[in-house]
Amino acid sequence: MNILHVIASPRAPEESISKQMAFRFFGTLMEKNPDVNINNFDLYQNKPPFVSNDFLNGAWKAAADPSYEPTRNEETATNFARNNVQALAAADVLVISTPVWLNTMPAILAAWIDQILFPGVIFDISGGTVVPKHNLRSVVLLVSSEGIYKEDDPSDGLTPALRAAFRYIGVDDIRIAWADGQTPSCADQADRLELAMDAAAEIAEDLLETP
Repeated sequence: MNILHVIASPRAPEESISKQMAFRFFGTLMEKNPDVNINNFDLYQNKPPFVSNDFLNGAWKAAADPSYEPTRNEETATNFARNNVQALAAADVLVISTPVWLNTMPAILAAWIDQILFPGVIFDISGGTVVPKHNLRSVVLLVSSEGIYKEDDPSDGLTPALRAAFRYIGVDDIRIAWADGQTPSCADQADRLELAMDAAAEIAEDLLETP
């Protein structure tokens, strides 16, 4: 099993709940199957650029029209995507460890998604239909937040956006372990964290049992 782990927290591990959840997740995974291949990708050490007009032309216009010849600037604008897209294309499972900021994902994570869901590599568009070209079968979200969220909470701007992005490329299996209420003002902060850690471990075990 090939796993791409995208890290979207800038905090040190001892301060980052989402990174601590990742340690629990991968610890369980490696204990059960030490042959799992894990590729860690820290967005703060490999910062994706924001989408530019040159990127749109170099990626999307070129994919829609095979005869289109990108300019040098347009080719340069797609360098991050081209240099990193194969890690996603080859992954069986994508794990994203991330905090929630202002009810949604960090901008750096959104920028990575905009770059890495790259036409012609991750998917093709044929007759207006998206045709996946990747191996990805599951996305695991290891999430931390100060706020407390209920299921289908209208304040949750994270999971609907990520579900929509990966559904676009044909991935519907989204598994979530969420440590909410991670602030000293939350009376049951520790209990919520323990439940989320257990959920992360259970997801790891379930993945190994999924054919």
